[in-house]
Amino acid sequence: MSISTALLGIAALSCLMSAAVLGSLFQSKIPGVHQWSVASGLLAVTATLLLLQRSDVVVLAGSALLVGAALLALHGFRQFFHQRPSITWEYGAIVAILAGLVYWTYISPDVNARAAVVSGFIAYVRFGIGWLVQRYRPAGRPKYSYHFVTVAAVLGAIVHAVRCVAYAFGLAHETTFLEATPINVAFVGLATLTLPCLSLGMVMLAHDRLAEQMERLATIDDLTGVLGRRAFIARAEALFDVAKAEKSKLSIAILDIDHFKSINDGFGHAAGDRALAHIASLLSRETRQTDVVGRIGGEEFALLLPRTGKEEAAYVTDRLRGIVSTSVSRDPTADLVCTVSAGVEEFDACDSLASVMARADAALYAAKADGRNRVMLVGENRQFQPVEASA
Repeated sequence: MSISTALLGIAALSCLMSAAVLGSLFQSKIPGVHQWSVASGLLAVTATLLLLQRSDVVVLAGSALLVGAALLALHGFRQFFHQRPSITWEYGAIVAILAGLVYWTYISPDVNARAAVVSGFIAYVRFGIGWLVQRYRPAGRPKYSYHFVTVAAVLGAIVHAVRCVAYAFGLAHETTFLEATPINVAFVGLATLTLPCLSLGMVMLAHDRLAEQMERLATIDDLTGVLGRRAFIARAEALFDVAKAEKSKLSIAILDIDHFKSINDGFGHAAGDRALAHIASLLSRETRQTDVVGRIGGEEFALLLPRTGKEEAAYVTDRLRGIVSTSVSRDPTADLVCTVSAGVEEFDACDSLASVMARADAALYAAKADGRNRVMLVGENRQFQPVEASA
């Protein structure tokens, strides 16, 4: 068995395994996974064909599949990063390459020209993949898998670029496809080494996207798009620790939709869900970047206001109450106008998060008992009255 044959066998097995692993992720609906899996499958077919036979027809078909698989993988990476998957001129390049392969196979046989053209296109694809991964790597995600893919892609690109230059400028020669010359064996060996690494990198990126989705599900309330209760509590504890360390102010407001049960009973739970999403959107849009919004119960929201005292927090909360009361939640059955009641409290250094939230919650229930659609301050047994209203 020649070295080239052994390398082709390794490539076929690694690509087949990558296709199988990526295929198992189809149900995840991660963009690009389908393209990566099909591309890996095409590469496995290509390597297998070349293992069985190396006639002109098989070599031509294998070269076409290799070029097509490379472009499909590039399209998969673009989709993975939510970019336009295809570029028009690339299809023109594919047609030109296929025409050249036919010409150099049957009309003017030239193994070197075929090798230069195919390697040149693959080098372009691999460099493109490396650039994409670094350009659009999501912030806040672990870097290792993205750097791994970039290194594998760029190394593969360098190997194919050198091979393209060597055959295009007569620095290396072949009389038959995959002739077992030292330089050709080195090229094939390096290309075979980088290919499984790139395939492994695709799997790593897919799993990182899955992990990101799972983290989001555990952090973000799916209906409203704000923090869920557990994530909000964790964020509140962290901000409380910062406030104590910096001896700065931190306030919390707990808001509850008034008569929410009547919305569900009168218009259906779908209308109630739309009202929840509508109010969450208003709270998120009308608060500062430093503020934190969370859904901590069925129709109950909470707002953390760093570096903000109780009076200022009450003013902000009352402004939000006014915005909610004058907005409309659009529904197919009826346009709904909701109101909210709120309780506001400020953290003290000797407090616990549970005690502060309990006091804010008590103020909320006092606001409900006092007539709803109002903001109540803790410890003063009074409704907040903004300066404009009391003047």
